[in-house]
Amino acid sequence: MESKAVSILSKLISIPTVNPPGEKYAEFVEYVEKLFKTLGLDTEIIEVPKSEVAKRCAECADYPRLILLARSGEPRIHFNGHYDVVPPGPLESWRVTMPFEPVYREGRVYGRGAVDMKGGLTSIILAVEKAASNGLKNFEVSFVPDEETGGETGAGYLAKSGKIKAPWVVIAEGSGEDNIWIGHRGLIWFMVEVYGKQAHGSTPWYGLNAFEGAAYIAYRLQEYIKSISSRRSNYEYDDPRGASPTVTIGGEVRGSVKTNVVPGYFAFSVDRRIIPEEDLEQVKREFVEFIEKVAKELPHKVEVKITNISEAALVEPNHPLVEALSKSVEEVIGKRPRKTVCIGGLDARFFIKAGHPTVTYGPGPIGLAHAPDEYVEVKQVINVAEAYYNLIKRVNA
Repeated sequence: MESKAVSILSKLISIPTVNPPGEKYAEFVEYVEKLFKTLGLDTEIIEVPKSEVAKRCAECADYPRLILLARSGEPRIHFNGHYDVVPPGPLESWRVTMPFEPVYREGRVYGRGAVDMKGGLTSIILAVEKAASNGLKNFEVSFVPDEETGGETGAGYLAKSGKIKAPWVVIAEGSGEDNIWIGHRGLIWFMVEVYGKQAHGSTPWYGLNAFEGAAYIAYRLQEYIKSISSRRSNYEYDDPRGASPTVTIGGEVRGSVKTNVVPGYFAFSVDRRIIPEEDLEQVKREFVEFIEKVAKELPHKVEVKITNISEAALVEPNHPLVEALSKSVEEVIGKRPRKTVCIGGLDARFFIKAGHPTVTYGPGPIGLAHAPDEYVEVKQVINVAEAYYNLIKRVNA
């Protein structure tokens, strides 16, 4: 199976489905649809309306967003993965190979998207191929775009469409072969905007420095960060530090661009990560109230805007889906996988919100996602495929 895994994975990587803007999506979907049809699966291609794409990415609107569905029988399990990849970055940082010229070396396949997440897509393909050749039915597959730009025009659109027939979903994102992500943290992104009065740098007394106001708010935010740091999730995480809410200040800043100008406007971002036990609306409210309280101490006008929201999502570790997948994994790797919450975000939230309990399990190592010389362990691709096959057998029993 190794040579087949390498061949399929290499083909998937060689199609540069870069997002944004969404290149080569049609070529990728056409290749995989043909492959599924040779296995006797029923296929359907859904195009996300251009208007929906334009709402979330103006530069992407002229690039078709295609969702590929494949089915066999009356689906009892659904396997999902995204086929878009992030841009490769500076080519000089790639040492082993060029991003879309996959190379197999010492048990690894290198190339952009190898682990995030064309390795997982390969595992799905191998699993359903084996299932079809052994007469197993009742499974469903979706390959979606745009996870790398938020997922609304990929998994989000699919989840709302009502097209998913299976009760349970498994996403093939790279959790690692010995780890099941039962959920993920959420987030709210804020932009704190401070308005002052612009003036010449030689006469600052005529102005009101917006940067100074923003700096004061950023300093006082340490109180807010300290107040939430004692909150701790009851679930296991890949890194124990992820079990508490986190705040990142200043990932994005906006303001004056010249040294001799008193800035009349300055803004900075706040990335607030949310554990599953927290209420999204409560988190939003307490942050805005804190900023409003601090703003009263300043002569500046201060506004808070929300630029992104993503809900936390979770399936309890004793859920029948988690148990079925855990047993299926154990039959392959010889031990029960960990059941953890992903520190980042995943497409699972869309399916869970639509009423489909969802877990995430796929080949790693995930730490190389988006990095130069990205690779996936071929052994993990194969082991995950075997676990998926075992799960298909299990739900058909």
